[in-house]
Amino acid sequence: MNYAKQFLRGLYILLFSVLFFACNDDDEPMMPMPNPTGNMITYQLGPVSNPSISGTAEFIENDDNTITINLQLSGTSDGGMHPAHIHFNTAAEGGDIALSLGMVDGGTGMASVTFDALDDGTPITYSGLLNFDGYINVHNSMNDLGTLLAQGDIGQNALTGEFKVYDLGSVDVDGIMGTATFRERQNGEALAQIILQNTPDGAMHPAHIHENTAAEGGAIAFSFNPVNGSTGMSMTNVAELDNGNAFVYEDVLGFDGYINVHLSMEELATIVAQGDIGQNELTGETKNFLLGEKDVAGISGMATFSQRVNGETLSEIMLENTPEDGMHPAHIHFNTALEGGGIAFSFNPVNGASGMSKTNIAMLDDGTAITYDELLDFDGYINVHLSMEELGTIVVQGDIGQNELTGESTTYMLREIDVPGISGTAELKERANGSTLAVIILENTPEDGMHPAHIHENSAEMGGPIAVSFNPVNGATGMSMTNIMMMDDDTPITYEDLLTFNGYINVHLSMAELATIVAQGNIGSNSN
Repeated sequence: MNYAKQFLRGLYILLFSVLFFACNDDDEPMMPMPNPTGNMITYQLGPVSNPSISGTAEFIENDDNTITINLQLSGTSDGGMHPAHIHFNTAAEGGDIALSLGMVDGGTGMASVTFDALDDGTPITYSGLLNFDGYINVHNSMNDLGTLLAQGDIGQNALTGEFKVYDLGSVDVDGIMGTATFRERQNGEALAQIILQNTPDGAMHPAHIHENTAAEGGAIAFSFNPVNGSTGMSMTNVAELDNGNAFVYEDVLGFDGYINVHLSMEELATIVAQGDIGQNELTGETKNFLLGEKDVAGISGMATFSQRVNGETLSEIMLENTPEDGMHPAHIHFNTALEGGGIAFSFNPVNGASGMSKTNIAMLDDGTAITYDELLDFDGYINVHLSMEELGTIVVQGDIGQNELTGESTTYMLREIDVPGISGTAELKERANGSTLAVIILENTPEDGMHPAHIHENSAEMGGPIAVSFNPVNGATGMSMTNIMMMDDDTPITYEDLLTFNGYINVHLSMAELATIVAQGNIGSNSN
């Protein structure tokens, strides 16, 4: 009996103990860990205040509709604890905190957080985060949030890798130059980064995109964040023009505009850097035409035509030894300089102080469109005049387009014949279009003489009829210059044809005394 009671008592205590501990277990039931779905994306975090610190933000989709973000930085120091957040908007614009990502451990460079809602309780999914208008900041510490260690745009603001760089050359302040880089975002907008060299510390330089080319000038279309002189940098999000019209990355690449960076808000007229962008960008194709001195000794230079992406042309005239207070009108004329012709195109005047003129060429003065390629084949020449009041005084001149000289030339001797002491040369110079510039230079011609000159058929020993008539030799200078495209009977003749022509040159004493030959020489196939 006692044995049975003791057994029942022991069994009761055992059952009570089991029930007691089962009912008083304080441990929470184990929750299943989320598993990655396999969808993930990594965003780059670039350095900000410390160039040695950078890293990545890895976004992972989980099967319970949560998201895990793993931050991994390199270059952080032991003991540091660095707050990290997702902010609204782009990094260039700035914005409030959307989501706290915890602390990055400086020793490991790591932080990890799993979530399904923003800090304000707004639910968010992995796909929603991929389209989120935001960026990540990693700060130095809770007490120094103003110092950023790393930063990167995410979601729709992430960069695609497509970018376009435009050069910004110095203008009014020597040595300040740089680049403007436009980087495409996932949403089609652009991150604009201006980087200049040699900007003064502490300065703030306003910067804008203007309409038209820099040579033409135009109104402000888009305002950048000012360039910080201490860093030489500006970062701006590009989504719309100042007037509110949409303006995205692809629009920038086709825009008819240029960039100006100014010295300060008080000195907007002083341009520290400038460059054409979009359709006005230069392709790198250029053509130089020499401009030789004409009526004013010592002034000479060059006209450079540079091709734009849209097929138009930037023309730059650069002259040496122009008077500082001069403004020199300049034009493209029809025909060769020897023939002369009407004005086809008017350049911006050459500034005597700088010796320079910059002009955009898209059409002739009569409204006819003309491209870079068409200019290279244009039948024309350039005149730069002394002033608007003295257009008759040509300071420099040069043939362009199809009239340009190739550098190929042949010189023939012209010996004295009936007048002792008069002799010289006839130089034939090839033009780009295959025609010829003929230059006769004689010594000891009488100052008041005008000497008819011709190419005759056959050799001088045989004699023959006139084939080509030159412009008369001026006795005062001893010179004659003639453009040769065809013979007197209108038969075309090229430079190469002249080199094999069966002919000779006669220079006569005067129209009244054609029988008196002052100089003569075989040319072409008859030359020695």
